[in-house]
Formats: sequence, C-alpha cells, structure tokens
Amino acid sequence: MSELREYTDIIAKKANDAKKEIRTLKTSIKNNVLKTLSIIIKEKQNEILIENEKDIINGKEKKLSEAMLDRLLLNEKRIDSLISSLEEIILLPDPIGEVVRGLNLPNGLELYSKRVPLGAVLVIYESRPNVTIDVGALSFKSGNVAILRGGSEAIHSNLILTTCFKQALKRNNINEDAIIFVDKTDRSHIVSLLKEDKFIDLVVPRGGEALINFVTENSRIPVVKHDKGVCNIFIDESADFEKTIKIIINAKIQRPGVCNSVENVIVHKNFPHKEKLLSELESNLVELILDENLLKLYPNKKLATIEDYKTEFLDNRLSFKEVLDIAEAIEFIENYSSGHTEAILSEDHKNIEEFLLKVDSAAVFVNCSTRFHDGGQFGFGAEVGISTGKLHVRGPMGLVHLTTTKTILRGDGQIRA
Repeated sequence: MSELREYTDIIAKKANDAKKEIRTLKTSIKNNVLKTLSIIIKEKQNEILIENEKDIINGKEKKLSEAMLDRLLLNEKRIDSLISSLEEIILLPDPIGEVVRGLNLPNGLELYSKRVPLGAVLVIYESRPNVTIDVGALSFKSGNVAILRGGSEAIHSNLILTTCFKQALKRNNINEDAIIFVDKTDRSHIVSLLKEDKFIDLVVPRGGEALINFVTENSRIPVVKHDKGVCNIFIDESADFEKTIKIIINAKIQRPGVCNSVENVIVHKNFPHKEKLLSELESNLVELILDENLLKLYPNKKLATIEDYKTEFLDNRLSFKEVLDIAEAIEFIENYSSGHTEAILSEDHKNIEEFLLKVDSAAVFVNCSTRFHDGGQFGFGAEVGISTGKLHVRGPMGLVHLTTTKTILRGDGQIRA
C-alpha cells in the first residue's frame, strides 16, 4: 500500500469509527462541547492571531490578491464573530431525532421518518479559516464527523483552530476524531480521499471553479457543489434611485471578495439615472466595465466582454449591461449567472413577480442587497457553504441540511399479502 493511500485510509477509518459515537450524543453534551470551544478560542485569541499573521505574511510573499488576503484574515472582530456563531449554533434546535413524517397505515403498521446524521462529511475549502470552526461546529451539532481540508495558504490558522476544537472535545471526554484536519496540502491527497466512498458519506467543495471541477471529476463520493458566485442585479426602469445606489454600493464594496457580492449590473434602457449611478459608483472606487451603449453615456472605460460577464471578480470591478426590457434581463441572467444570487430593484409589482417566477437561481431577492445570501443572515447560525446545485440542498447549507432521514416501521406480526 502506498504511503499516500495509507494516510487517507487512516483518516477515513478514524472518521468511520468516530461517527458511531458522535451520532448518538445527547444535545446537551454537544452544546457543552461547543460552549467549551468558544471559551478556548477566547483564551487562545492571541495565539490564533499570531498563527494567522504567518499565513498573511506568506500570502503577501506569494502575491495573493487583496480579495484572497481578506478571506484569509482573522482579527479580533472576526474571532468575536466566530464565537458569536458558536453561540448561535448552540441555541439552534438539534435536528437529530426530529420526526418529519408519521402515520398509521391501514394494516396497523406505525410508520415514521426521523432525521439522522449523514455520517462523515469531507469539506474541501480555500482561504477562509473561519470555515474550520463553522463547519466543524455544524457537523458536530448535527451528529456528524467533519473531515476538513483547507488550503495551504491558511495552514497555520487552520491547524491552531483545529487544535482548539480537539481540546474542547478532550475536556468533555468526547472522541477527538469528531473533527479531523487533513494537514497534507498537496492535491494528490484530495484525490485519494475522494476515493474513500466506503467510509466518507458526503463531500462538499467550496471555492473557485477549478476546485469544484476537480472534485466533481475525481470523486466517488456524492458531491454537493458550492460553486462560484456570479451574482446579478437588474435595475428596472421604475427603480428608486436612492434605494438603488445604496444597494449596489453595499452589494459590491462592503466586502467584494465574497461569493455573494454583485458582479454584473443589468440596467433597463429607460432607467433615468444611469449616468448619476455610474458617477456615484466611480466615486466609491468601483471600477466600471461598460457595454457599448453605456460607454456612449460614460466614456473612457473598459468595454465589457462575454468573459467579463462570466467572471467572479471578487474585487471592485463591476460589469454593466443595458437591456431593452425585463425579458432581455432574464435572458442575460440565464446566459451568465452561476445560479447563486439574483436581485431585482423595481417599484413595478408586475415586473417583480415576473422576475421571481422566471429566474431560476438558489436565491432571488427584491429591493435588497445580494450580500444577504448567507447562512447567518438566513437564521442558520452559520453555513457549510452556499450550494448552487439543486439536489439535497440549494442555497445556504445549514445544520438541518447535514442530516438525512431514517424510516421506521413498528408492527405486531403483520406480513405482506
């Protein structure tokens, strides 16, 4: 057996052994572990920041983009946010054991289906070290074992956060293999893990298009894809300007390096404030990429291409497309969206309802920022990621989505005729 396969076999078997224990834990015990984890993170805040600084320094040396460095960064505010996320997860109802269907059959059999853990969940992610805690906590509370493979750029941050989690488990006399971090950063180890379908029940890749495609092409394990966010906002001719400029600025520059920031703005030809909108955005340091019609109105900018409309910029660049009507706006979204988040800014009820009916993405918003597409904002406490696929879960993948169902029949000697 090769050293590579031996390494991944050990991980998979550890996860398989641990899940037998974790799936039966009482809610109170799981919550105690998460409470202990929040205390440890606070105690070790300075150590966490020191380890994160190593990743930031290495990232700058590797010339990572500002968006990637922003995703990588931990500071006091973000650590406080991690702790708040844990506190929210503690307060969430435990989905395990919830009866989702129950009835008495005509033959006297009692049937009910209840929620049970998935088992062992492999999550492959890039940059963001907060994922280590968020996904670990959601997996543990839902009775699953989390196998975490973060990117090499966040290795120091991820290792110390994993250590914090394992200490919390140890203090509560729980199997430390409830969370397993893959400390090998070369891609060959991912390929080997993706073949461990005997022991690993689900794989969730979250990151760039290349990572998603790589996992999908190599996995024997069922995959829930958390793909790129090419998000679009359509400004209808009836849109209120004050709402519009506030929403677009928030959706683009509040945090441009995340998947729910807007990348394309579609503007109705008859929207009367186009030039003012572009001027306001430029004054807020948004880099404008315009189609031919808008270039006539606001010249000396880059001409938008098909590739621009397909690109998740993750920075201050923003593409624009002028359209004749709502039908053309919807067609644009069908052609270029990644199925993540779309929004319409409009005061026309008929157009709003048509947009909601015809646009097929994980989330469709009316008169608000795309930045709201987030597990925490949706009341899930945190998220494993935002699924752009249609099977098992679509949109933020929260606590309940880390479960499946088991159906139980209780009888008294019945046989099938």
